[in-house]
Amino acid sequence: MAVTIKSYDAKIDSKKRITLRNALFEYFHVQEYDDGRIVLEPRELTVPFSVSSNTLNMMDQSIANMKAGKVSTAIDLSEFEEA
Repeated sequence: MAVTIKSYDAKIDSKKRITLRNALFEYFHVQEYDDGRIVLEPRELTVPFSVSSNTLNMMDQSIANMKAGKVSTAIDLSEFEEA
C-alpha cells in the first residue's frame, strides 16, 4: 500500500493548470474520472524508436554492393508518373 508523503491543496490557474510542488518525476500519465478525480501516475519516457545494429549492418552491406556494381536492373516506374 502506498504511503502519503505530501498533502496540499492546489488551485487551477487561468490556463487550467496546477503546479506540483517538488515533483519527483517530469512526466505523468493523467486519468480524469467523471466524479472529478484526477489521477497522475509517474512515467519514465524511453528512448524513441532507433534502428537496430543488424539493420544498419544490412544497409552498409547494401551500399557496399551498390558501389561494387552488384545491383539489379533498373525498375521502370514511368507508369506511376502523373501526366
